[in-house]
Amino acid sequence: MAEQGITLIYGGGSVGLMGAVANAALRVGGKAVGIIPRHLWNKEVGHRGLSDLFIVDSMHERKAMMAEMSDGFIVLPGGIGTLEEFFEIWTWGQLGIHGKPFGILDVNGYWKHLFNFLDVMTSEGFLKTDHRSMVKIADDPAALLESLAGYVAPPADSWLDRAGS
Repeated sequence: MAEQGITLIYGGGSVGLMGAVANAALRVGGKAVGIIPRHLWNKEVGHRGLSDLFIVDSMHERKAMMAEMSDGFIVLPGGIGTLEEFFEIWTWGQLGIHGKPFGILDVNGYWKHLFNFLDVMTSEGFLKTDHRSMVKIADDPAALLESLAGYVAPPADSWLDRAGS
């Protein structure tokens, strides 16, 4: 990302995978912008060497600010917070709240069970094929960035328009 001039916008932590990603971007001259809730900053898990850091009052404010500042979204291996943020961004895309690209970097098959489940949801009719295809998937970072660069958002789901019929 840094080599392509893409600024990292993330949750502002100094620990874990995202702390390592931020450090890697900064190490090669890239920019890393963090947005961290005050309660996490006060626990001293915030990254103190970022290009920019915003301390906000809540997780909701953090996610809204990250979504606003970002041109796209990439999911790395993670836990329940990663899943929650991914599904929220995907839902917002499906509803037309944003038209930004998003994808998953599938490191060593980490997300394969999730993909299988999403395929079951699609085959059972709980997930539309065009919504399933919104998520770009790659196991190579450069390939994922390339697929996101060519992203065109599908039309927003029109279930609200059909609610009265």
